[in-house]
Amino acid sequence: MSATSRYRHLFSPLRLGPVTLANRVVFSAHLTNYAHDGLPSEQHAAYYAARARGGAGLIITEEHSTHPTDWPYEKLIHGFHPEVVPGYRRITDAVHAHDVPVFAQLNHNGGQASSMYSRLPVWAPSPVPDPLFREVPKGVTLAEIDEIVAGYATVAEHCRAGGFDGVELQCSHSSIVRGFLSPATNVRNDDYGGSLANRARLLLRLVAAVREAIGPGMALGVRLCGDELIEGGTTIDEAVEVARWVEASGCVDYINTSIGVATSTLYMIEASMSIPPGYAMFIPSALRKAVDLPVVGVGRFKDPLQADRALAEGHADLIGVVRGQIADADFVAKARAGHATEIRTCLSCNQECVGRMGLNRWLGCIENPRTGKESVALPTPIRRGRRVVVVGGGPAGLQAAATAAERGHEVTLLERQQGTGGQVSLAASVPSRAEFLDVVRNSLSECRRYGVDVRTGVTATAAEIRALEPEVVVLATGARPQAPWWAGGIERIVDVRDVLDGTAAPEGHVVVVDDLGFHQATSVAELLADRGCTVRISTSGMVVGQDLGVTLDLETFTVRAAAKGITQTTDEVVLGAEQDDGGVRLQMLTHTTGSTTDVHCDWVVCATHQTPEDELWHELSGAAGFEVHRVGDCVTPRRAHAAVIEGHRVAVGI
Repeated sequence: MSATSRYRHLFSPLRLGPVTLANRVVFSAHLTNYAHDGLPSEQHAAYYAARARGGAGLIITEEHSTHPTDWPYEKLIHGFHPEVVPGYRRITDAVHAHDVPVFAQLNHNGGQASSMYSRLPVWAPSPVPDPLFREVPKGVTLAEIDEIVAGYATVAEHCRAGGFDGVELQCSHSSIVRGFLSPATNVRNDDYGGSLANRARLLLRLVAAVREAIGPGMALGVRLCGDELIEGGTTIDEAVEVARWVEASGCVDYINTSIGVATSTLYMIEASMSIPPGYAMFIPSALRKAVDLPVVGVGRFKDPLQADRALAEGHADLIGVVRGQIADADFVAKARAGHATEIRTCLSCNQECVGRMGLNRWLGCIENPRTGKESVALPTPIRRGRRVVVVGGGPAGLQAAATAAERGHEVTLLERQQGTGGQVSLAASVPSRAEFLDVVRNSLSECRRYGVDVRTGVTATAAEIRALEPEVVVLATGARPQAPWWAGGIERIVDVRDVLDGTAAPEGHVVVVDDLGFHQATSVAELLADRGCTVRISTSGMVVGQDLGVTLDLETFTVRAAAKGITQTTDEVVLGAEQDDGGVRLQMLTHTTGSTTDVHCDWVVCATHQTPEDELWHELSGAAGFEVHRVGDCVTPRRAHAAVIEGHRVAVGI
C-alpha cells in the first residue's frame, strides 16, 4: 500500500483563498525565542525552512507584535518596526525554496503580558488582572482601539513587503482580541462590551483592516479559542457564532482553532502526555459544521495516521502538527514516503520546548539535538569509518551510537540489560508516562537504520572493550541509586528504582520523599496509590514536584493525586530514620516553623540524587590506543535531555 493510499486525506491539496497547499499538515504558530533585538534571525529562517523541506503543507510563523505596548516576553518579533522586513524576506525566501507557502501570525497579547520589557502600561479591554502576570492592565480607550487596528494593518503591510503568502490573526489563547471576546475579561459598557456582537467588534474591524492592507493576493486566517475552560469565559457556542460572523465578512480564507487560555489553562493548550491525543477535536468539529471555510484542528497529533483519521471523520480540513515537527522536521516527508515508522515521534514531555520557553530560553527538543540549532552547520567527521564502541543503551548511549553511525562510523553498542532504555524504561512504566518510552524506541530505530551492532545482555569489561579494537569508546553507563545520609541501611527505605523494577514492593502506609521535584516522586506515588497503598509525598520544597509546573504536568497531577488520596506535605526535611515495629519512624523538620514531628509508616520510597556509574571511565580514561569519552549520567546524573545532547555532541566530534 502506498503512503498516499494509506493516508487518503492527508496528502490531498487544498486552497486557502489565493494559496494552494500541497497537503493538509500545518506547522502552526508557536513561540521560539529566536528573535534578536525584536527582529527575525537567521535561526528563524533555518528553522522554518527545515520543516518546509520536510514536507509541511503550510508554515505559520510565530506571532509578530503589532504595537509597542505588547512585549510579554523578551525575544518577541516586533512586527511594527519596518526593520523587520529584511528578516521576513530571509524567512519567506528560505521556505519558498521548498515550494511551501508561509504565513505570519499577527498578535497583541493584551492583558496577558507585563510592562517589564516595554516600560509601558499593559493594554486590555478592561482593567482585569491576568492570573499569571498579575498586573493590572489599562482599559483601552476608543482612540487606543483605533491605534490597535492601525497597528495590525501596519504589520500586515510589512508582511506583504516581506514576501509572506498570508497572515493569521491570533485571537485565541493569548490575545487582546480573545480578551475582548471573553466575558471573563471584557466588562466594558460601551460599543465594545456587553453583547457578543459588541465583544466581537474589534475582531471584525481587524479582519477588514488587515484584508485591505494585504489585498486579494494573500490569504487571511483567524485563530479562535473554542473554549477557554475558565469560569465565565468563552464557550463553544459563542465561538461558533463568532466563526459565522468571520465567514460572513467575506474577508477570511480559513479558521484556525485553539483551546484554553495561555495564563489560566495553559496545560490544555500545550498538553503533556497525560492528556489524550485529539482532546481538542470537538472545537474544529463544531466550527466546521457551522461554516464552509476550511478549519484547522490542533491537539497533540503525534502521527500521520491519527491526523488522517481526524480528516476522514470530518473533524477538520487541516491538522496542526507542531511538536511532532519540532521533534522531527521530516515528519511529513517520511509519512509520504511510506516510512512513518521512522518518524521520531514527539513525547509530549514538554521539557525542552514548552519548558525552555517558560525559562526564557530558545526552543529545543528533548530527543532532537538539532532543533534550535538548524542554522549551525555540523562539522565534517575527522575521518569516516572509525570503529566506535558505545557502552550503555540508555538515551545517551543510543543517541551517541545513532549519530556516530549516521555520520559514517562503524558502531557497536553494548548494553548489560536484556533490552535498551536504561532508566527511561522504568520511568515509562508508571501511570501517565508510557509515551516517554518513545525516546528509546525512536533512537533504537535510528540505530538499526544506520547499521549499529546492538548487543544486549553484555556486561562490558575493560578487557572486552579492548578486544573489540576500538578507535573511539563512548561510555554511557548511567548512574545508580544512592541512599540518603539518613537512611541508615534500613531495609524498608528504598529507592524509586527499586519499586519500579520490582526489587521492592511497598505496602500499607508509604512516605515518598521528593528531593528531585520532578516525575520520579509523583509518578511512583501514583503507582503505589493504584496498588492500594496510603501515600504521602514529603518535600523540602514549597510545592511537590515543583518542576512539573514548567512542563505543564502539575495541574493534572494535582487532580489525579486528590482523586487517589495522595497527601502532599511541603517545607519538610527528613532529619533521621529508625526502624519502628516492622516499619519506619521518620523525624521530620518543618523548616518554615522549626518544629519537628515523628511520622510513622510502613515503607519509605526515596526520589533522591544518584551517583555516577563511572568505574569504566576511571579504568579506561587515559588508555593508550583509543579515545575515551563519557556522556550522560556517568558524567553526573541529570535528566534525559542532557543525556541526548551529550551523546550527540560527542558523536559529532568523532
